[in-house]
Amino acid sequence: MSFKVHLLNLDIAFQHICHINSKLANKLNLEKGEFAQMHHKGKNLGITIIIDENISDETVGILPNTADDLKIKASDKIQLGTLKTSPSIKYIKEKLDGKPLNAEQINKIIYDVVHDNLDKPTQAYFIAGCYTHQLNDQETADLTKAIVANGQRLKQIPNEIIIDKHCIGGVPGNRTTMLIVPIIAAAGLKIPKTSSRSITSPAGTADTMECICNVTVEAKDLNKILAKANGFIAWGGGVDIAAADDKLIQLRRRIGLDPEGMMLASIMAKKFAAGSKIVLIDIPVGPNAKVKDLPHALNLKQRFENIGKLLEMQVNVIITDGSAPIGHGIGPALEAIDIMQVLENDPKAPQDLKEKSLKLSGILLEMSGKADLDQGYNMAKEILESQKALHKMQEIIELQGKNQEITPPGKNNQTIVADQTGIISAINIKKIAFTARMLGCPFDKGAGLFMHVKPGQQIQKNDPLVTLYSEDAPKLEKTLENLDLGITIQ
Repeated sequence: MSFKVHLLNLDIAFQHICHINSKLANKLNLEKGEFAQMHHKGKNLGITIIIDENISDETVGILPNTADDLKIKASDKIQLGTLKTSPSIKYIKEKLDGKPLNAEQINKIIYDVVHDNLDKPTQAYFIAGCYTHQLNDQETADLTKAIVANGQRLKQIPNEIIIDKHCIGGVPGNRTTMLIVPIIAAAGLKIPKTSSRSITSPAGTADTMECICNVTVEAKDLNKILAKANGFIAWGGGVDIAAADDKLIQLRRRIGLDPEGMMLASIMAKKFAAGSKIVLIDIPVGPNAKVKDLPHALNLKQRFENIGKLLEMQVNVIITDGSAPIGHGIGPALEAIDIMQVLENDPKAPQDLKEKSLKLSGILLEMSGKADLDQGYNMAKEILESQKALHKMQEIIELQGKNQEITPPGKNNQTIVADQTGIISAINIKKIAFTARMLGCPFDKGAGLFMHVKPGQQIQKNDPLVTLYSEDAPKLEKTLENLDLGITIQ
């Protein structure tokens, strides 16, 4: 049946809902909270029913996100009715019962997630089943393929080796991607990099890159940038690559479940969608990192490599030190400054960030055959120190849309000094990250910390430990009142 549209001045991006009065609900045999189907110009959308007596008869009230997804205008007519039961519900129940799913079943579930044929509780049951009974490597590979098959892909380049790199995350300042991409691209290899914004860290790669240039670039434009510059660093959420994964991540965060198989598929899907054949995975390990011990890291390493084989990708996993922050800057603008200092061979550039980036770049150059065994590091170093990487980064920045100026650190700042002489024995990365977020990271681009010290460093009383930056004076004041940096001096 067709109904008039009432556009509501509300926005709930997490789900699609529609408001109808009880008279129309009875006529359509729909109940409050029921999942129904809306149809408009050949497109269907699953939608949750809200009973609202303020809505007039024969009228459906919809929210802006629903109107945008179905391209509905106030003058349009839409159809609304009961939703046919999807086979996905049966497959999800099988997973809850502990049965493994095949590729066809997983693909159907993901198709229904993308096309909003499953309500959020049903999707949550799928996540719960994957959490309780886990996904084996074959299921994880099949989930990866399904996520890619039901989203956009970058244009595949014949006879080109596509390279990618990913870090599990959790270490503040570990912004190696923004150095690896220009080094590899300057070597003549293709490295399309879609990166995330921060979830719980002070900054994601996309947040930091956004301090320098535009990161919200359409897929067709990214293809052009890749063809011209060999690489880019863009926000994955702005490209609609692996759209199902973004929806599931949003729900996983909300219900607090993060099944390992889904996490692995999430990472591999973005590589698979870009056509990557050579992938380097960085797993930092430390007492306060996401991966806390070597046995867990080795298990993840084995799984990544197995899944890579199933996807016909060459995957190499490196286990690195995740016990302390990397670089000087923690927070988008401060990390961007670190990146440019390394590219410009500035004497003040953080050497730990430079060295890790060269090591990872060298491995990728050797995996691709561009460099001989044990020569990758030297090739990467030559590309960086000759400023070839700087020129490549400048080209990428121009093509993506250069900012008029790099975002500066926040104008409100305070330096914290040591209260004793000794050696820095430990820096708690969780407490550093928490402090950065109190200061306004990642949303306030200029917020964050400048780290003056590293573990093992000898310091004197009153030497600077960190400088705090904030774009908002009250945030800085509140942070100082509750300051706990987790820096141990012995």
